[in-house]
Amino acid sequence: MSVKPMLGDWEIPRVAEMHTSETRAFVELPIPGRVGSVFQDMNSLPLTVAIAGSLYGTETGNEFLQSVREKYREGAPVTFVSDILTGTELQYVVIEKMQFQINAQNPEQLDYAVWLKESPPPPPPPSSGFLDGLDSSLLDQAGALVDAAAGALDALEALGNIPDFGDPSGALEATLDEVEGIMNDLADIANSLGNLFG
Repeated sequence: MSVKPMLGDWEIPRVAEMHTSETRAFVELPIPGRVGSVFQDMNSLPLTVAIAGSLYGTETGNEFLQSVREKYREGAPVTFVSDILTGTELQYVVIEKMQFQINAQNPEQLDYAVWLKESPPPPPPPSSGFLDGLDSSLLDQAGALVDAAAGALDALEALGNIPDFGDPSGALEATLDEVEGIMNDLADIANSLGNLFG
């Protein structure tokens, strides 16, 4: 291979075998009365890359295990580059599964297999400001709304004292007392007229 397989900034050592598995998802839609079916394309499933190899020497094997398990524990998408990916759009992968084997007949040899699964690129880092991600036009509209509300409050204060329309019973009682007084006065006048002409 002219391009060494690179997982992030780590070169995968002593690769003996590598293969990919690519599957396209289709939904079969049978047509009654016709031979064959129509297939709806549901796009491709995540591409899988299987890498296998062997390492010799205890120190080399321990360094390899330390490096690959560190990336496995992180669980974050990392870049992957290899010749076998020519013609694909794969950029980021996660380590889905690992397998290691040591044979008692040759304890210095470590056989490994690592399965990588295609993953979308990681999201961009969050911005430093809390409101940086908001559309600036929304902030402008919110500021205009606050200004309009402040203007309305200023206009109400300029009107001066506004009567309280919450409980009208006090004003009605005073009016009823006045009406009752007038009616009593009319009754007295009617009695006087009656006596005068009676």
